Amino acid sequence: MAKLLHLSCSPRADSESTAGARVFLDGFRQARPDWDLDVMDLWRERMPEFSGPIVEAKYARLNGQAFNDAQRDSFAEAERMALRFSLADRVLISTPMWNFGIPYKLKQWFDIIVQPGLTFRFDPSQGYLPLLKDRPTLVILASGSDFATGMNRGRIDMATPYLRDILRFIGIDNVRFVPIGPTTGPQQPIEAARDRAHRRLAAMATNF
Repeated sequence: MAKLLHLSCSPRADSESTAGARVFLDGFRQARPDWDLDVMDLWRERMPEFSGPIVEAKYARLNGQAFNDAQRDSFAEAERMALRFSLADRVLISTPMWNFGIPYKLKQWFDIIVQPGLTFRFDPSQGYLPLLKDRPTLVILASGSDFATGMNRGRIDMATPYLRDILRFIGIDNVRFVPIGPTTGPQQPIEAARDRAHRRLAAMATNF
């Protein structure tokens, strides 16, 4: 069965990114009722801290060294999470922007799955090479400022380029972004931005 993986990255059930994901998923389920939906709530998911044996395992693999038992057990967690991602035919990431970047839980997830031999490899003559097969990926990014129209009051969006580059690093080039912003300030611009994003998400859901 074909599968859509949804990475849900907000700790707030009523967040703008989560609301946008609901709009998209409602349309997606209607368009593809036979697809399996795998929801990974990063605030409830069991993820290892990126320290100790898992860090040692990463460098052991980069240096062509064998794992000890602790490293092998820790790397198995990365393998489990990377496999769950690699088995998805489509990917949805719904996330807020925090301090111009991404929430630390989403960064932790990337730090765990971006591993040598799992999602990338290094070739001395070619450099770093991705290992994952490309697949359509949609990122819903909610932010306090309006980065889509330039009304960002001098703030910098570091989330979009980071997500685009880290996904490309592991092989995911087919990425589209739907921004939702502003989410703070006067009510009228907030509602207009929400409506604009929801209409776009509903339309995209029918042929994603």
